[in-house]
Amino acid sequence: MIDGDNPMSTEMMGVRSGSPQEVETRIALVGIIVENRDATDRLNAILHQYSGVIVGRMGIPYPSRGVAIISVVVDAPADQISSLSGKLGMLDGIHVKTVYSKK
Repeated sequence: MIDGDNPMSTEMMGVRSGSPQEVETRIALVGIIVENRDATDRLNAILHQYSGVIVGRMGIPYPSRGVAIISVVVDAPADQISSLSGKLGMLDGIHVKTVYSKK
């Protein structure tokens, strides 16, 4: 990956209210259902690109149903959350829904 390809530029990573470059961030939960295990390498690569805004992640394998469920909590500007959700949702066999906090 070329440095310019990373959506988490240094001026956006970790910027929170009260800092010199004040950017409004939102807390969101990104729910992911993985039906195609072949897409997990690409899914993890995308999540790695956004690691600077990920607060936590929990994965639950559900082998009897042939899926895995991943929940990711992020704290980022709304456009970055939307970008993350959109990139994940474009992967074959990956289903994504995002819920935003009101704060």
